[in-house]
Amino acid sequence: MLDNVQVDDLFEELLKQYGYDFRDYSRASVLRRVSRFMTHTRLPDLHSLKLATLKDPQFFEYFLQEITVNVTEMFRDPSFFLALRQKVVPILSTYPYIKIWDAGCSTGEEIFSLAILLKEENLLKRTRIYATDINQKVLRQAKEGIFPMAHMVHYTKNYQKAGGKYSLSDYYHAHHGGAIFDSTLLENIIFYPHNLATDESFNEFHLIICRNVLIYFNKQLQERVFGLFLKSLAPLGYLGLGKKESVLFAAKPEFFESIDKEEKIYRRTY
Repeated sequence: MLDNVQVDDLFEELLKQYGYDFRDYSRASVLRRVSRFMTHTRLPDLHSLKLATLKDPQFFEYFLQEITVNVTEMFRDPSFFLALRQKVVPILSTYPYIKIWDAGCSTGEEIFSLAILLKEENLLKRTRIYATDINQKVLRQAKEGIFPMAHMVHYTKNYQKAGGKYSLSDYYHAHHGGAIFDSTLLENIIFYPHNLATDESFNEFHLIICRNVLIYFNKQLQERVFGLFLKSLAPLGYLGLGKKESVLFAAKPEFFESIDKEEKIYRRTY
């Protein structure tokens, strides 16, 4: 069992040295990941972990890869993307220029799913998508747009259930076991690091997607992030969350109305 006082000390030191704030992550979840990392690296205690991460920036980067959650897939929860296509896209299509923020984009599968959806709805060319994540390594992966070919069968099924109009294979070619996606999908996407725990609003958006990220934060940090999203949403802008997430945890839930209760799509009321 890890000592909470020592964990707090570790996170305080990492915040001071590297600017990453894990203090308000869901404690049970983050302790499991820290414990698993220590077992994997054969570190005997938290003091040894603190010394190793503070002494060696490369080791800290390794720690960061393990402590942040990067579980994703293309068209994950296809019904969400179908609802987005049917209930949100028709409204976005009335705007001359569309700005979207994908917060916590991980290795990019969600970003490419969104780009494909927008392309099929003839909106990609007049859309600017901001793809952000705390983890710069996964951002670099996302920019490459290369995913395991072995995943394409599953991703194709997701795409079809999400209302895909063509064939997912139209958007990539196979090369050495990888599916390399069409680089034109990236033309209006900006990738850069953003930390939901510490960074501020940086633009105004018509749609913010942040799925399966808030579940790893405690209530205090969730409230901060909802405040950040509220500042960042244009009037009547949309917010898409994960299946287990809800604006009921927001400090001001009355600022959001439900567009699709099942798929957790909301609209800023004013």
